[in-house]
Amino acid sequence: MKLYKIIDADNKSCNGGNFDWSDYLPVKNDDGSITPGQWTPKREVEMCESGWHITDAKHAISWIDAQSYEVEYVGLVPDDDGEKYAAETIRLIRKVDEWNDKNLRLFACWCARQVWHLLDDERSKNAIIVSEKFANGEATQDQLAAAWDTAWDAAWDAAWDAAWDAARDAAWDAARAAAWDTARAAAWDAARAAAWDAARDAARDAQIEKFIQMMGLED
Repeated sequence: MKLYKIIDADNKSCNGGNFDWSDYLPVKNDDGSITPGQWTPKREVEMCESGWHITDAKHAISWIDAQSYEVEYVGLVPDDDGEKYAAETIRLIRKVDEWNDKNLRLFACWCARQVWHLLDDERSKNAIIVSEKFANGEATQDQLAAAWDTAWDAAWDAAWDAAWDAARDAAWDAARAAAWDTARAAAWDAARAAAWDAARDAARDAQIEKFIQMMGLED
């Protein structure tokens, strides 16, 4: 099983640790080969307390704004849910080069395009299009900033519309006295919530699959 260590731009652990990874990074040689980093000092493993904490590809999406390194490990211990891992010692064997600003931007745009049909304001759509162009070197920083400024305006407009809708709906609900209407509304809300949960889970699975593909990760 391939596992990964996610560190921030300053080569510090993303989980709040203060360990400096600068002297433990793998080195790319002139001939293209990679020399793995040195093994970390051995630590007793206690989940979320001590040990070297690493993640699998499915959960790497939680640390999207960072650097990713494939690791070798000794003394691996998973948590009860199999969502976290800690090891006695690890070494970083290669940087995941696909995990970069361009691909992260394109992934964010891909996620937005999955709900393209829900975007009814052209300013929001334009921001996504310009973001894609910027990631591919086809738009400038100024063009990106301008697109996002107008997108924020669209978001504020939508927020005000939503607030008025919520106020109207609340007044209507308060005015309804019939028990049947209340029961029917409760049933509808429950059905809608269940459908949303299913849709959200499906969307999450699709996002994880796409993220693994774009970032060059492996399960």
